[in-house]
Amino acid sequence: MKIINRTVLVLSLVSMFADVASEMLYPIIPVYLRQIGFSVFAIGVLEGVAGFTAGLTKGYFGKWSDEIGRRLPFVRSGYFLSALSKPMMAFFTLPLWVFFTRCVDRLGKGLRTAPRDALLADNSTEATRARVFGFHRSLDTLGAAIGPCLALAFLWRWPGQYTWLFWVAFIPGMLSVALTFLLHEKRSPSATLRRGGFFSFFGYWKIATPQYKRIVPALFLFLMFNSSDVFLLLKTREVSGSDTTTITAYIFYNMVFAGASYPLGALADRLGKRNVLIGGLFLFAIVYTLFACVQQSISLLFLGFLLYGLYAAATEGVAKAWIAGQAHTDRATAIGFYTSGESLCTLFASLLTGFLWTHFNPFFAFGASVLATLLVIVYLLIIKSK
Repeated sequence: MKIINRTVLVLSLVSMFADVASEMLYPIIPVYLRQIGFSVFAIGVLEGVAGFTAGLTKGYFGKWSDEIGRRLPFVRSGYFLSALSKPMMAFFTLPLWVFFTRCVDRLGKGLRTAPRDALLADNSTEATRARVFGFHRSLDTLGAAIGPCLALAFLWRWPGQYTWLFWVAFIPGMLSVALTFLLHEKRSPSATLRRGGFFSFFGYWKIATPQYKRIVPALFLFLMFNSSDVFLLLKTREVSGSDTTTITAYIFYNMVFAGASYPLGALADRLGKRNVLIGGLFLFAIVYTLFACVQQSISLLFLGFLLYGLYAAATEGVAKAWIAGQAHTDRATAIGFYTSGESLCTLFASLLTGFLWTHFNPFFAFGASVLATLLVIVYLLIIKSK
């Protein structure tokens, strides 16, 4: 089988344009929210609730995708909702409207994530899966690097015009939707699990493989202390005092992430997904230690974003490739179960980090994440030796 076939390429381009749209806004959203009166804790609540919305839906739509044996309707609808949410932020600055808009965006993510990843898994083999997910993540993250560049150029020309930037982001968002009409799929095998209610995807745990049951709880523990990247951007803004430096650092991180995803995916296919994943978690611990301690050095911040890009490349696509490999049937349900848990853990992580940041200081917020990550690494090393 060809490693990067037409479906994988088009899906990767779809994700790239969607991320151009999303990441044009992501670095400026915390700044914009502070400008319209949101506190750091309120930003943490907003990101957590938005993640909770995606989390509740990823598993449900993943299982639904398995039930009907279709992926594309979910992929197409999900990208459309996310594109539609971009200009909605420009209408009003009322807190409830901002919350609703972010939830619409995350609902789109919940619709598409598990079916899209299952489609990627269906177009790969165990020997190539980490490379396929790495390639998809590479183009996805390339979009995440292009988006802030466009935002930086726009704000350089029109400083402070955040409202218009939301309208500009609508264009690449709709391009991603248009590209989904180039995709075709074959109907997947029928689902193993019976049809059920909204939370019936949790029943996947009963039929999951022993390997799946060993690794997923460890990843969930890590994710409970891995808060939104918004907090890294806020720390960068506090240290540098510059919007331009903050956005530039985020662009740099995404360029590293994009460039390293495919090579580290190939390394995972060769050396084992678990080994590369553990290495990525070590990098995460180093990064959060740097952000906990840095006070004035901008160069240390950029070193942190360099290592953070390598961590992301070594874990995000690799973890999904590993999980997809454990599900011989009901792949979208297996991925949806994991990604739902991931989003729910991010809710907890964002609330915890916002609380520690507000009531103590950033050192406590980042330090808690480091300790939890080290515990997960020890656990993964122990089960590996067994």
